[in-house]
Amino acid sequence: MGTDRAAPEDPGGSSTGNVGPRPYRAGVPAYHQETLDALFHDPRARTLFGTTFVVVDLETTGGAPDGRGITEIGAVKIQGGEELGEFATLVNPGSPIPPFITVLTGITEAMVAPAPSIEYVLPSFLEFARDAVWVAHNAPYDTGFLKAACAQFGYAWPKPLVLDTAALARRVLTRDEVPNHKLATLARWLKSARQPCHRALADARATVDVLHALIGRLGGHRVHTLGDTLEFVKAVSPTQRRKRYLAEGLPDAPGVYVFRGARDRPLYVGTSSSIATRVRSYFTAAEKRARMSEMLAAAERVEAIECAHALEAEVRELRLIAAHKPPYNRRSKFPERVVWLKLTAEAYPRLSIVRQVRDDGAAYLGPFTSRRGAEMAAAGAYDALRLRQCTHKLSVRTTTPACALAELGRCSAPCEHRISAAEYARQSADPFRAATERDPGAVVHRLLGRIEALAGAQRYEDAAVVRARLVAFLRASIRMQRLASVTGLAELVAARPSATGGWELAVVRHGRLAAAGTSPPRVHPQPTLDALLATAETVRPGPGPTPCASPEETERILGWLDRPETRLVRVDVGWASPAGGAGRWRGLLSVAESADSRQREL
Repeated sequence: MGTDRAAPEDPGGSSTGNVGPRPYRAGVPAYHQETLDALFHDPRARTLFGTTFVVVDLETTGGAPDGRGITEIGAVKIQGGEELGEFATLVNPGSPIPPFITVLTGITEAMVAPAPSIEYVLPSFLEFARDAVWVAHNAPYDTGFLKAACAQFGYAWPKPLVLDTAALARRVLTRDEVPNHKLATLARWLKSARQPCHRALADARATVDVLHALIGRLGGHRVHTLGDTLEFVKAVSPTQRRKRYLAEGLPDAPGVYVFRGARDRPLYVGTSSSIATRVRSYFTAAEKRARMSEMLAAAERVEAIECAHALEAEVRELRLIAAHKPPYNRRSKFPERVVWLKLTAEAYPRLSIVRQVRDDGAAYLGPFTSRRGAEMAAAGAYDALRLRQCTHKLSVRTTTPACALAELGRCSAPCEHRISAAEYARQSADPFRAATERDPGAVVHRLLGRIEALAGAQRYEDAAVVRARLVAFLRASIRMQRLASVTGLAELVAARPSATGGWELAVVRHGRLAAAGTSPPRVHPQPTLDALLATAETVRPGPGPTPCASPEETERILGWLDRPETRLVRVDVGWASPAGGAGRWRGLLSVAESADSRQREL
């Protein structure tokens, strides 16, 4: 049914090195040795000289790939400029061959009648092409038929790396050199002795010559490895190609990377579990963000800051962004812009939006990332509690004229002493204070009652407005109590297993990461922990639920602590939230947020 000749020696086999005087027709140096890492771990790291290719071509009946329709398969295995073997067979497509296909290829129904079906050809071809990079001209067409056939007959798709010579030609050759990028045009341009003729093996042989010629042009583009070639084929901008050297020499370790421009100005800060892999991705076709293209054009170097583990990397990223405010970072640049909803410490307290928490006896709710969020939560408090909304400083001795809200029954009019300071505190101030420190139940129940009443009166839009206020208030209360639970601890030590063995260690003081490290595998972590504790940052407490770190930093730490594999090693006092605290309303918050989201979509 076909031929498959093996070369006397397969340099792509299991040897650890590949040294020999085999000149590559495409201009690769005659003497070359692959690294162990390239051979065994990452095929993309192999040079083109050391990569085994299987150049394949199909002839079909011309329909869509549905598992059948293949009439012929031809393939040539090559490495380092040498042809190692060929595979060729006719295939019975199981359906009539259209006359125009017969005219084009010369393949008749009489020729394929005795041939095996693709079900029986596939195992032989897949074995021939095993562990090789597949090459085809207009590769999606050929691989699409082969993949559909594998799915049709239950063969596992090998998920090969695929190189398309048509796409490569479009990247390498200009219109001044060739009028188009058809296989026949490229073969004539090369003056190849092997011209395509719409027969599978002949076309595969012609594609081999085209591939070698195109590889010979890649050196001028600083493309030498398989991975570089696969990325070069994609739509990578000239800036990305020109600046690709910035990704060289970076560590394959967790940490933070900083793109720096003129005068060493930080342009962009990011984090990754592998700095090298993440930075390389900025120079591939996967990076399509316009602002990143602008950033790469201005970048002059990349600084790598290795970290003990992912948590330290995330925290350092937040701190660097907050300190330098890089122009191409969008998030976390202004942690100082958070706002708080403050219940003042007066005889008749009122709500005020402030930017800083002070040790002044007032009650604070937050932090809010925007003033609008704080205003929504305040509106919810006003709906549930008869807090005064005026900004006057009221006296318990003299009265002040009442505003319209008192006449509408929306305020208990403490300005005119219609209510005592003690009663005002019991009805309005104390429930708000309880919502910040313990249980927001009083506010929640009153808002739920108001929503129910509005819905019962078919005032659904008004009910939705109150629901949005409930969401803002409850979300802030839950967030604040969660933050306060850890920021109130003078010291917390935790550990989680490292993916490479050993333990990832973190020392947290008042919600701030004070030290981070990793103990080696198969070694007791106590010596590492002792060194971390001795050198950890000294953190002094302050007022409010986030006294020593940004809310984002403390939340990243909480996320790390919440993982099931994390172990608490030491904590100075009990780490807990109020038994009847805001956390018990998480289910209600989730339902209300979902309802709000659906409302916005309508």
